[in-house]
Amino acid sequence: MDPWGTIARLPRREIEELQNRRLRYFINRYLYPFSPYYRRLFDQNKIRPQDIQGVKDLQRIPFISKTDFLATANDNDRNRDFILQPDKQKIRASWPPTELASLALTKIVRGQTALEDQLATEFKPVFMTFTTGTTNRPVPFFYSNYDIQNLGISGGRMLKLFDIKSSENILNMFPYAPHLAFWQVVFGALSANALALNTGGGKVIGTEGNIAAIEKLKPSIVLGVPGYVYHVMREASDKGRNFAFIRKIVLGAARVTLAFKLKLIEMLTAMGAKDVAVLGTYGFTEAKSAWGQCPSGPGMSSPSGYHLYPDKEIFEIVDPKTGQVQKEGRDGEIVYTALDARASVVMRYRTGDFVKGGIRYEPCPSCGRTLPQLSSDITRLSNITNMHFSKVKGTLVDLNCLDNIFAQIAAVDEWQVEIKKKNDDQFDVDEIIIYACARSHTNQDQAESELRKKFLLTTELTPNAFHWISRPEMVKRLELETANKEKRIVDKRPKE
Repeated sequence: MDPWGTIARLPRREIEELQNRRLRYFINRYLYPFSPYYRRLFDQNKIRPQDIQGVKDLQRIPFISKTDFLATANDNDRNRDFILQPDKQKIRASWPPTELASLALTKIVRGQTALEDQLATEFKPVFMTFTTGTTNRPVPFFYSNYDIQNLGISGGRMLKLFDIKSSENILNMFPYAPHLAFWQVVFGALSANALALNTGGGKVIGTEGNIAAIEKLKPSIVLGVPGYVYHVMREASDKGRNFAFIRKIVLGAARVTLAFKLKLIEMLTAMGAKDVAVLGTYGFTEAKSAWGQCPSGPGMSSPSGYHLYPDKEIFEIVDPKTGQVQKEGRDGEIVYTALDARASVVMRYRTGDFVKGGIRYEPCPSCGRTLPQLSSDITRLSNITNMHFSKVKGTLVDLNCLDNIFAQIAAVDEWQVEIKKKNDDQFDVDEIIIYACARSHTNQDQAESELRKKFLLTTELTPNAFHWISRPEMVKRLELETANKEKRIVDKRPKE
């Protein structure tokens, strides 16, 4: 029985005590004894496992980041050091007599094979997902059967948060790939005993196949990558399909703005859906979990945060430059610590994600839960790019703001921004080229003028060229039906 319902109503003090207990237990029973990486890290920094008594003591442990997983010329399998690797000697040395007695009883009653199977279920890697590899080679993260159960638990918690009942049908349009988003839905639906069709997105059955699947299954909830979900709904709308049965759209694997949600709600309302909700999710490979955005009233259009699982993890918000832990509600980088993982395990992992509004702990105004709530205004630190234009040299541009700019222009249906060097000369200035696909019966000149003004006002940069293109050409440019994520911003500048 999942205790989340009870935990979700605990006072803050009791949640803090729960996390302190679980942190002590996890470090002493699992992390330090069985993790080659963290045993070295603790020893090198003269940290004893018993020194970490609670969340506040985490600051004694150094951060890790993506670079710690990446293979080097001398160590091609660095990520394997993050896998828990118990053996008989380590278990005897670190587990208390009561737990050792339980293992001994299993061996006596059920035999050595049963004991080995029990330990293998908890620890043996049997499944993996990969980082998307946008900057380096994809890195695998391993799951034991214990982790698979946790993946089902987190998925089930999201469905409960979204008020999805086991009698409702689910359509999963996340791309079929060894990535977290697809499998979180698969195992979550199984855990919740909900009927789910996992189409694999555009690469597997195509857009027409997904539309046909929606009409046949009549799901009340559709999940997928924002750009592709929008593409499917738009195609269905153009064909005059009635999707009145859809109650919720859940999006993941990319940032979702309020303007985008409202645009999607408008489209679905025109297709017959009533009080449809568009909700975001947040997750990352290293956590082997995802979190859902709390519904916040009719239409779910007002911003809300992600309800966390304090029995499974600890989130810290730190200053990206100093590493100093921030106070409640303050902006900063998200740092993640696992409390109940097996196989691949991370502690004090710097995600590279920047959150405005940090974490809040007061009861949720929407649902009353007392769980920590992570703000949904999250961007990648690496997405703040220095674009050296001759007119505005040194201007820092947050590329995440582009979603909001284009979503505000009703005439624009789809878009792509291309960054390149003038004349394809690596020593020349940068150029911004905008490609846009227009909705039917729109004034393109007026839309272009409005977009240029908003672009300049928001980024302090002026696009060098603007091209209206057809929808089929845009689908091809964005790789909506072939890639795991749409190619919304394409940087063609030479890498330094």
